[in-house]
Amino acid sequence: MSTPLQTTTSRFDIFEPGDKTALVCMDVPEMERLVVEQLSSIEYKIHTGFSVEDLLFKMRAHTYDVLVIAENFAASNVFTNPLLAETVVAPTIQRHQQTVVLVGASMKTASEDQAFQYSVDVVIGLADINNLRPVVRRTVQRQQEFYGRYLEAVAASDHA
Repeated sequence: MSTPLQTTTSRFDIFEPGDKTALVCMDVPEMERLVVEQLSSIEYKIHTGFSVEDLLFKMRAHTYDVLVIAENFAASNVFTNPLLAETVVAPTIQRHQQTVVLVGASMKTASEDQAFQYSVDVVIGLADINNLRPVVRRTVQRQQEFYGRYLEAVAASDHA
């Protein structure tokens, strides 16, 4: 039995130091395509995956700048989603370097209450998926303003 994720192609851009990176965890091909197009248009290099295991491996192996996760990935929900659960247990410094975007039908775009409830940086409703680009840009900028000095201090202490 084939799942929608198995019918998609995996994207694995080559990352160079200084590149903006994103991991797209969408198992509906059309939604994945829309997300990839929008992130590519703002110069993100992107990885996608074939399975939960593949995506979890990628999440653990690289600190992506942006993670876009489907609410119902692999027939899960926000409470059982293994990719979302992985972001919660990520080391604090890694988590502060990332912007986690949760996309789903039950999400109300830019709802700070839902973002807080699900431990993500921003939520986007499926109806607003075409507005992903400005929402991600704004959220990443906000994260950089909030955590920028902290991350600089951590990096400086690591080099001292």
